[in-house]
Amino acid sequence: MSAEKPAQTSGEGQAAEAVESGDSTTAQAAQGAHTGQRWWRVMCLTGLDYFSTLGYQPGIAALAAGVLSPIATIVLVVVTLLGALPVYHRVAQESPRGEGSIAMLERLLSFWKGKLFVLALLGFAATDFLITITLSAADASAHLVENPHLNSLLGNKQVLITMVLVALLGAVFLKGFGEAIGLAVFLVGAYLVLNVVVVAVGLWEIAKAPHVVTDWTDALTAQHGNPIVMVGVALVTFPKLALGLSGFETGVAVMPHIKGDATDTEANPAGRIRGTRKLLTTAAVIMSVFLIATSFITTLLIPADQFKPGGEANGRALAFLAHEYLGGTFGSVYDLSTIAILWFAGASAMAGMLNLLPRYLPRYGMAPHWARAVRPMVIVLTLIGFLVTWIFDADVDAQGGAYATGVLVLISSAAIAVTIAAHKRGQRGWTYGFGAIAAIFLYTTVLNVMERPDGLKIGACFIAGIILLSLLSRLRRAFELRVTNVVLDDVAERFIRDYAHRPLRLIANEPSNRDVAEYRDKIRQIRADNDIPGEDDLVFVEVTVRDASDFEAELTVRGEVLHGRYRVLTLESSSIPNAIAALALTVRDRTGQQPHLYFEWTEGNPFAQFMRFFLLGQGEVAPVTREVLREAEPDRSRRPRVHVG
Repeated sequence: MSAEKPAQTSGEGQAAEAVESGDSTTAQAAQGAHTGQRWWRVMCLTGLDYFSTLGYQPGIAALAAGVLSPIATIVLVVVTLLGALPVYHRVAQESPRGEGSIAMLERLLSFWKGKLFVLALLGFAATDFLITITLSAADASAHLVENPHLNSLLGNKQVLITMVLVALLGAVFLKGFGEAIGLAVFLVGAYLVLNVVVVAVGLWEIAKAPHVVTDWTDALTAQHGNPIVMVGVALVTFPKLALGLSGFETGVAVMPHIKGDATDTEANPAGRIRGTRKLLTTAAVIMSVFLIATSFITTLLIPADQFKPGGEANGRALAFLAHEYLGGTFGSVYDLSTIAILWFAGASAMAGMLNLLPRYLPRYGMAPHWARAVRPMVIVLTLIGFLVTWIFDADVDAQGGAYATGVLVLISSAAIAVTIAAHKRGQRGWTYGFGAIAAIFLYTTVLNVMERPDGLKIGACFIAGIILLSLLSRLRRAFELRVTNVVLDDVAERFIRDYAHRPLRLIANEPSNRDVAEYRDKIRQIRADNDIPGEDDLVFVEVTVRDASDFEAELTVRGEVLHGRYRVLTLESSSIPNAIAALALTVRDRTGQQPHLYFEWTEGNPFAQFMRFFLLGQGEVAPVTREVLREAEPDRSRRPRVHVG
């Protein structure tokens, strides 16, 4: 059969493809995605990205807000719990297969504008996820290099160390996804326990020296006056703290790995949605508590000049406290844990991309088929990570703007998507609430881009790269047979069954009035041009193009008898030549007879006609149909016959 078998559920289909291709790692990963993991285990995977920001977030807050850091952090927590969390609860409900807000917005737009819009969002997603990998690895190498015991040995080797860490991350995913989750649970558990110790010791030190609280409140009053001014300044500095929101998009992207209820179906995976909401809520609450506590103890216990570039607390405020109050041994253990979780923080981003990119690019015809497999994608993403590390010289600060831009654009798009979804369902209260949240995130995004335009430039480079490579891939795959499955209705089945012992002759017809004269004149012309005997039956094939930007789709064939005498097969597809080729191959496989296809030449410039086919699914149909058949069936003796008059 030339038409492919019906699509399976996502996990079953990926596993089957992996087994057929001999890729055992892909099969393992796909099967793991289908059976799923407990939500708290998957939380540890996405928490690698989210919780690891504790390694640098308190220092960023101190540099951005100074003594106002705890209040600015409280603003961040309020936005997290009352803004981002409700938004992503809704995103999880609307896209339970991990497509995220991109899929929600994709439904609003069709044709090429929808595809290009999705590619732009995928560019920002790639910016977010890839920079997560390289920035976290770079920060891990910075902690390694700046450790007092290793500085003399590893100094000036940060780029090399970062590349080694990126390579090790790729190696874990080449080994298998189950290993990635198991390692994530261990790293996150150890890191959170160590942070509890550091926070507890920090609060104890403050309790022993209450004057530091008085000094801090005096400094607040002296610098900012009354509480209203303090909140206003905190709102202004909030965009600089946006990295603390980094875990939500990955939390939704890894949804397919969450184990649902036994009663879950692909149409209604209620258990998976509930597990994802538990994941998002638990992670947000844990992170909120840590953010407030760590910003408080670091602001009160660390001198302000130590947060600045060159200071011992720059980018490693909690590590500074661990060494200062718990000694070199505990401090080194804390450093090791921080390095490990920062290194592996890229795992949640890697898992997100392995779930997100194969969902869109191959389906759009904008990536080769191997992009659906785990191993090749891991290798490609690892090589891109090497390139980004080399371009940015493993500099954490240089990548921060791009990271924040990617995070904020995705959160803003999610807020807009859920606002539109609520509006379409007539939920006025949710529409206003989500609209206000969207306005806050758009404000934050604009301020971040204005202050650090390099993030937008880097995101634009990713977008341009994805669009260029996608269009080139689509051009290279233009003559592939794009039909995933052919479904015949009862009338069409009967038409084809009648030709089990004689060739079926199909006339490609562009429908106009569909009156008697149209079909009578067409038959007369085709018989004259091709010298077809009068006793041979002819069946019309009419294809309607709905959305030419789609690449792969199921083909439904309907049969009808018009005017009591003309048999017509009607099809809807994104491409006329692909639809006719798929139908011809299906007829051959069902009847064992080679069908004959009859076309007319189309007037016009050949290049212009090809572009019409590439962009609009039409153009010069006859030669393109023949080329699709040639690629789909290498054996010339079994290929349906194409006649042009």
